[in-house]
Amino acid sequence: MLRKKSKRHFYIVTVIVVLLVIWTAWSNTTVGITHYTVASDKLPASFDHYSIVVVSDLHNAEFGENNSQLIKLIEKEKPDIIVITGDLVDSNKTNIDIAQKLVGTLTGIAPCYYVTGNHEAWLGEQYQELESILLDEGVAILHDRAVQLIKNTESIQLAGLDDPDFTDRAPLQQSMIKTKINNMNLTDNYCVLLSHRPEAFEDYVSENIDLVLSGHAHGGQFRLPIIGGIVAPNQGLFPKYDAGIYSENYTTMVVSIRMCCPAFPTFASRCPPAAEKPSSPAAPSGLCLTHCRLPRLRRWCGWCRPTQF
Repeated sequence: MLRKKSKRHFYIVTVIVVLLVIWTAWSNTTVGITHYTVASDKLPASFDHYSIVVVSDLHNAEFGENNSQLIKLIEKEKPDIIVITGDLVDSNKTNIDIAQKLVGTLTGIAPCYYVTGNHEAWLGEQYQELESILLDEGVAILHDRAVQLIKNTESIQLAGLDDPDFTDRAPLQQSMIKTKINNMNLTDNYCVLLSHRPEAFEDYVSENIDLVLSGHAHGGQFRLPIIGGIVAPNQGLFPKYDAGIYSENYTTMVVSIRMCCPAFPTFASRCPPAAEKPSSPAAPSGLCLTHCRLPRLRRWCGWCRPTQF
């Protein structure tokens, strides 16, 4: 009887181990997309169904030769713009050639905008080489500044913040974010802010930013079904802003997730065509956001150096 129980336990453990191996292999090689629609009365009519593709925390990863898998997914979306919200490279094993080949292709699909992450800050002098290459490839780098996105004579604001790890003064970082936003002299027009750090959400709310596109948390360095992220950089255990969409007052933030848990995949439809929108004339315009879900190839990347914020 004891022998039978031992065999049963052995089989159960074996099945669990096999499933974990399959889960790990799947999560380390699969890239996908998640769609969001963000509506607002402040959006000009010309920006209804304006499509933004968000790529975050790539960390030098490649999906197919020269990132062909990722590029194919982005091309299908036919975006109006592509935004990269930090950690395009990995400071521990930097390969700028990978980044150059990727952005060189992406700029041929749509205008590209970029903000830095903590790994760019950790590059030191090598960051200048990366920035020079991005500029040569036609990428607009938003160093604590805002630009106007214009469509049919109407416009919205696109702003970007440098990662706070570019300063060594940790106690000043949080107040510095608010100061930088104030120095942009933003207008009352709708504003999309690119910022690598989701943990600063309360600052974005206090500055009345309409939409924040962020990353950094990776959906949690460890992520479980139903529970969500267990730990995230700069947020610790059970992070509040690990992945998905968050709203407070008039501010919405979307945090990129590196992958969805394979046991509970997220399926999202494309942004609905205008014919399927509510017929009420008061229905607000909506931005269509496509977030590239990247595998957890570098699930420890946020912890490889002491963080300060």
